[in-house]
Amino acid sequence: MRPVNSIRLLARVALLLAITLVIQGLRLPSPVTGPLVNLMLILSTALVGAAGGVVIGLLTPWAALLLGILPPALAPAVPLIMGGNALYCLLFGLLNQRFKGGDLVGIGLGSLLKFALIAMPARHLLQLPSPLVEVLLVPQLINALIGGVAAILLFHPLRQALNRKK
Repeated sequence: MRPVNSIRLLARVALLLAITLVIQGLRLPSPVTGPLVNLMLILSTALVGAAGGVVIGLLTPWAALLLGILPPALAPAVPLIMGGNALYCLLFGLLNQRFKGGDLVGIGLGSLLKFALIAMPARHLLQLPSPLVEVLLVPQLINALIGGVAAILLFHPLRQALNRKK
């Protein structure tokens, strides 16, 4: 990869991370923020590749904790959320362009595995109060599905608009 392309890619990842952090920083209700963050994870993966999406997915849970968006009691779940986000982006990135419908399969499979990676340890391993455990269960699956489908709907027109600018 040429240095100019590397710098351009890094700048795009940084911009997408910044947008995702702004979304988190708005402190909207969880049913709004969750799907929007997942939308950004998939949109980022589609625009800059799986590695870029994974980087954003690894950083956003820490940012949410440091900004007070995630309650401190959920700190033990941050590595689970990071892993779930990374898996979500990787599966979408791998399946997106492999075959027709790979984007939807990537969202579906990525959402289910993200949910499993977060929910099972949260329920069975972490010593969290019940209301906090509930945040890490079905809402994670729903947020990933809604955000992923929304990202797919936005991606194609966005890519066309970006390609026209070149």
